[in-house]
Amino acid sequence: MDCNCHHDQHPNCIERVPIFSSLSREEMLEIAHITSAVTYKKGEMVYMAGDPGGRLYVLHEGSVKVSRISASGKEQVIRVVGPGEFIGELSLFSPSPLTDNAETLESTTMCIIDGARLKELMAKYTSIAFKVLEELSKRLEKAENLIESISLGTVEQRLAQALLSLSEGGNEVVLNMRKGDFASQLGMSQETLSRKLTAFQEQGLIELKGHKRIMLLNKDELENILMS
Repeated sequence: MDCNCHHDQHPNCIERVPIFSSLSREEMLEIAHITSAVTYKKGEMVYMAGDPGGRLYVLHEGSVKVSRISASGKEQVIRVVGPGEFIGELSLFSPSPLTDNAETLESTTMCIIDGARLKELMAKYTSIAFKVLEELSKRLEKAENLIESISLGTVEQRLAQALLSLSEGGNEVVLNMRKGDFASQLGMSQETLSRKLTAFQEQGLIELKGHKRIMLLNKDELENILMS
């Protein structure tokens, strides 16, 4: 399916990605020429741990869960990505197979960029290389914060931090993942997450609206929980 990578009348997946934002129209077309589009149904695997890498997957529409499976079979959700974001970037710089699993959470269209040819363009346009490094640094910081939160934070602190972060300065959180995946990302069971959300609601901190929306009623108290 066409992901509009070459169409001027639609925001395309090349323009949506921050690492390409500084390129001219002509330079973006060079990227588009090494790009192919694929559409996945909900629940399909984009790739699995052990698969060969060497590709950059740019989301045009939909959402994808990136996770790892422990030796005991437990899933750890690393992140959920949406339109304009990308996955598979680490495999561009390593000959090792992929270490994550990527599964679509809904019907998803991706623009897949050949890694070898992308690296040639990174050498040609250094702004792309610097943007990639900047994005990798941000993801490393998020991963370190998540590890610290799971290792040192209480269940309440982890949940408060996640709600404040996902609200992005507003008063509402709209989950782009299943509750079970959200719980996995926070290092807790779905049952524990449900209990804590109910407890937060009873304390007047949040209001649950259906399965996806959470209104933050007392952000100051959530901040206090985080700092306690």
